Amino acid sequence: MADVFSELVGQERAAAALRHYARDPVHAYLITGPSGADLHGVLVAFAAALQCTEHGCATCERCRAVVSGHDPDVYLASRAGLAWRVDELREAGRVSRRRPLSKGYQIVIVEDVDTAVSGASPAAAALLKSLEEPPPLTVFLLSAHEMAPALDTVASRCVRVALRAPSDAELITALVGEGATLQAATLAVGAAHGDLRRARLLVHDAGLAARLDRWRTVPDRLGGTSASASALADELLRALDAASEPLVAHQRYEMAREASETGSRATSRKELDARVRRELRRFRVDELRLGCATLSRVYRDRLTEALSGVDVDARDRRRARAALGALDVVAEAGRRLEANLDETLLVHDLLLSLVDV
Repeated sequence: MADVFSELVGQERAAAALRHYARDPVHAYLITGPSGADLHGVLVAFAAALQCTEHGCATCERCRAVVSGHDPDVYLASRAGLAWRVDELREAGRVSRRRPLSKGYQIVIVEDVDTAVSGASPAAAALLKSLEEPPPLTVFLLSAHEMAPALDTVASRCVRVALRAPSDAELITALVGEGATLQAATLAVGAAHGDLRRARLLVHDAGLAARLDRWRTVPDRLGGTSASASALADELLRALDAASEPLVAHQRYEMAREASETGSRATSRKELDARVRRELRRFRVDELRLGCATLSRVYRDRLTEALSGVDVDARDRRRARAALGALDVVAEAGRRLEANLDETLLVHDLLLSLVDV
């Protein structure tokens, strides 16, 4: 029978465990797995199962409220930057001490807790304090992509549930089942690198193929001068802005709808603004990561071609060295994406560095 876990792709074992846990929950759960496993979707589904008297029927008013983000007893903690700050996790701890307004639990969702040990001021201690002193009707739902040793004490306070990365075939089947064509689903899954949430955005993105072609042709269009590299960087950034427009439009719609339903309370508005900025930042970083991955494939193909002949001459060796140098440049740009770096600066630096290879 269908329930809130039925829409999860490739997570049958984890869903079975969460169905069991929803019937007699403890105070904290830690969901781990790759980004493509849709950690957010799993957290929301589990929250609905905890609040539902039928443990996640997917049809009752409580399930619908949780899934749509309108259950007052489900708090999704928000952060302003890429890493959690102490004050943000203290706020989550404050909310955790509330008594639930309705029958059920006070649920506090904290995503990406692995970022609580990064940045200039690690915030994991603030989260640990809340987990050590939980009120009886509070349940913490945490998620992380990678658990650093510094988070071992946090993990020890939680029941852990591991997700797996769905296969491309599973993701394509899911998108086709949602109405996408096989061609669009295949292209979106390839560009999303196993991330179902991103694939669902890209499958309706008419400009995806053109953006991929734009990145693939970068090496041939660099022109060998700083001016040409700068012009090409500006073109890529304009394409990034255009790719973001559907998400921005959807966010505006959601902000207007939620503002009307919450009465535009200051706290709700602040939380919504933070979530919008975070989602837009994630989308743009994912787009740049896709561009870097596309460039890397081009330069790997060039390296393979240069070394594939029976007799590798001096020209082939020069081409191979250039391809290796370009791969190093692109890899460094990918690493810099993890920092809260200005996108314009990053793209211009990337292309100017490729000119010098």
